[in-house]
Amino acid sequence: MTTAAKGALALSIYMCVAAVSGPSFAYDNYLRGTASRNTKTSGTKKYFQEHPKVRSAAIGAGVGTAAGAVTGLVTGRGVVRGAAIGAGTGAGVGLIRSSRTLNSHPIFKDVATGTVAGLGLGLAGSRGHGKGKKAAQAAGVGAAVGLAAGLLKDKLR
Repeated sequence: MTTAAKGALALSIYMCVAAVSGPSFAYDNYLRGTASRNTKTSGTKKYFQEHPKVRSAAIGAGVGTAAGAVTGLVTGRGVVRGAAIGAGTGAGVGLIRSSRTLNSHPIFKDVATGTVAGLGLGLAGSRGHGKGKKAAQAAGVGAAVGLAAGLLKDKLR
């Protein structure tokens, strides 16, 4: 049996189970009369609602971790090393993108985002002698790409 056939079989079994058991779950959760659910916001959700900078940094760190890990894997410099550098870079990009000060200066915001992202990619992809020079070159390229993307997105419609 090929992999595609196994996947199709698993999907069809899942859909049959969902179709058979779906209505019973709907009837079990139906509320009648004056019944109500006590929904309480979790502490984590409440914390992120009250602290948008922390939320932006956490989301950026998650995205950066994945991007750094892929960069480390592709360049052969280490997945964990790339993920750690990417997490820091992503947190910085998340903070830049959520900055109220930079919201009134969209060009600087795009350049800063590109610079930090390029610096992170340069650090994650390089090792050995001349690392600072390569990272600076990558940051410069990132700044140029950020500026170009920002101009294409906002100004040159």
